[in-house]
Amino acid sequence: MLKAHVVKRRREFTVDVTLTLERAERLALFGPSAAGKSTVLSCIAGFETPDGGEIVLDGQVLFPPPAPLYRRPLAYLTQKDLLFPHLTVGQNVCFGLNGRSPGLSGASADELARWIAELKEKLKLEPIWNVPARAVSGGQARRVALARMLARRPPVLLLDEPFASLDKNLTLELVETLLEWHRTLAFALIAADHRSDVLKLLCPKVAAIERGRIVQLGRWEELKNFPATPVLARLLS
Repeated sequence: MLKAHVVKRRREFTVDVTLTLERAERLALFGPSAAGKSTVLSCIAGFETPDGGEIVLDGQVLFPPPAPLYRRPLAYLTQKDLLFPHLTVGQNVCFGLNGRSPGLSGASADELARWIAELKEKLKLEPIWNVPARAVSGGQARRVALARMLARRPPVLLLDEPFASLDKNLTLELVETLLEWHRTLAFALIAADHRSDVLKLLCPKVAAIERGRIVQLGRWEELKNFPATPVLARLLS
């Protein structure tokens, strides 16, 4: 479904990572801070332009040349919520529902309404639906950002440490909600973090990255029992 070869020069090193993702597959990008995980996701999402390589999603070439953001059928969630503060929670969630997403192709108005109602209920947004986004708490803003990401039913989700600022209970709740929708929507998922406990919940397969290179690819048990590098062994100890 997704084939990405990302080459991006940085001051300390050059990121050179190749990933292949099948439909509904979940892959973790794991490694120390500043290893290049966020760079890979940002290039796939289109917020950074690679210096080389190729990115193809479902036969659509996203790079080269760099496709504009609105032509990329994927969703990208980072540590920053990036909500529109002057819009209500509901307006933020529904922003961009213009039928461009493959996941909403052919959906009727009633089907779309039921889907938004499901997001509202499961993410507990009903009490704040008409509240301006600038007035909600940090945990609530995270729920709103997650709902907005899922609203278009994108075929690929990119998560860059989206739960970094949340407490453990809320993190577990949102991860379980995300996995529940994965079972029904079958989207592909790439999640980056330096915390293995969070990534293990989200993704059974992991690509370990150090200084812009994949040093090991496999399941968590394989990395734990046979780490390829001393850094990886320390992170998983």
